[in-house]
Amino acid sequence: MEWAEIDRLRAQDGFPDALRERLRVMGTAEGAALMNISAGRFTRLARLGLLVPVKFYLNRYRAVVWLYLAEELREFAADAKNTSLLKGRTPESLRGQLAAGVDLRARNWRGRRLGTLLRQAEHPWARAGAVAAFLTPAEVVGIVRDPYERAYLNRFRPAPPGPGAPGTPSAEFAERIMTAQDADELGWLRSDLARAMEEARTLAPAPRPAARRAPPAIRAAARPIPPMTRTVTRPMEDATRFPGTATRSEHHAPRPPGPTARPSAPTTRPLGVPAHARGSATRPATRPPWRATRPPLSVTRPPWRATRPPLSVTRPSPAAARPRPRAVPVRPAAALLPQGHETRRTGRAAPPAVRRTPQPVPQSLPEAARPSRGLRAWLRWRGPRPARA
Repeated sequence: MEWAEIDRLRAQDGFPDALRERLRVMGTAEGAALMNISAGRFTRLARLGLLVPVKFYLNRYRAVVWLYLAEELREFAADAKNTSLLKGRTPESLRGQLAAGVDLRARNWRGRRLGTLLRQAEHPWARAGAVAAFLTPAEVVGIVRDPYERAYLNRFRPAPPGPGAPGTPSAEFAERIMTAQDADELGWLRSDLARAMEEARTLAPAPRPAARRAPPAIRAAARPIPPMTRTVTRPMEDATRFPGTATRSEHHAPRPPGPTARPSAPTTRPLGVPAHARGSATRPATRPPWRATRPPLSVTRPPWRATRPPLSVTRPSPAAARPRPRAVPVRPAAALLPQGHETRRTGRAAPPAVRRTPQPVPQSLPEAARPSRGLRAWLRWRGPRPARA
C-alpha cells in the first residue's frame, strides 16, 4: 500500500473507527442476526451467489467457515430490491438451483481474490502470475509452452492464503478452493492468461541463460612408438620356446613344390642334450659361438654300476605258484551231538566224532608263488604252524 492511500484514509472522518467498521467481517450466525433473517436463509443466499465471502478458514472440525464484510451485508439488507429474498418464499428458479446443489461461494471468493491480486500487480508478469494462480499446472503448461517463460512466471505466482504450512490438510484444502473448477470459469481464465502472456512477452521477455560455447578440444600430438615396444602389428614370439626350434605356424606352413634337400644331421648325439634341442628344418646352418665352442657331454658309468651283474628273476610255473586248497572235513549231523546220545529214529548211540588233522602247506614254495594275504599271512608263512589236537 502506498503512502498516498494511507494519507487518504487518515484524512477521512471518524478515523480509525470508521476504517475498522468497514473492514469488519462476520460469520453466518452473526451476519444473519445483522440482516434480521435466519441462518438457513443466509446460507441459501450465500450459496446462490447473492452474498460474496471475503475470507475463509478451517475450524477445529475441518469445516469451512466463510466470512463476509459487515458493510456489504448492511447494504444488501437496505436495498429494496432484495426485500422478496429476505422475507417470504424463495422464488421457484432459485429453489431449483439449490436443489441441483449449486454453491457459488468458492467461485465468488476466487473472483474477489483475483481482482485484489490484479490491483496489487505492478508489471505484466505479476498480472500473468495472478491469473495463473487459479489454474492447475497442466492448464498452465498448455498455454505457456516455453519452459523458461514458465519458470519465470512461477516466480510471480502467489501462494494460497491461509496459515497452514505447505503439505498440511489446511494448505491442501486452501489450494483446492483456489483452483478453478467450472468449465466457463476455466475458459475465461485461460483467455486472460494468454492475453497477459502476450503483453508480458512484448514488454519484458523472460530471461534466458546465455549460450555457452564450448572451447575446442585440444588433441595431443601423436608420439612415435619406441622400437623396443611390442605392438599389435607384429606377431609376438613365443618366449618359452628354445632358440633354433620351429613354431607351430612354421611346421604347418605350406612347402614350395619341388625336391627339397634336408640338411644332413648326425645320426648320433652326445649324451645329456635334450631332445627338443635337436636340429630341425628351420635350424640355421651355422651354430652360435657358444654352441660351437662347447664340448660334447659324455657320461661315464660308475664302477659299481659297471661291475654289477644283471638281475635275473626266475618266475615259477603257474601251476606251482597257485596255492593248494585246504581240505575242509565234512562232519555228519550225528557228530554234532554229544557222545552217548541216541537218535530219535534209530535209537542207537552215535559214533564218536573223528577230527581230521589238516595237512600242513608245504614251505618249499618260492616267495613269488605264495599268496599275498597281508602282513598277517606273511607272518604265518614265516613261522611254523602248531598242529591242532
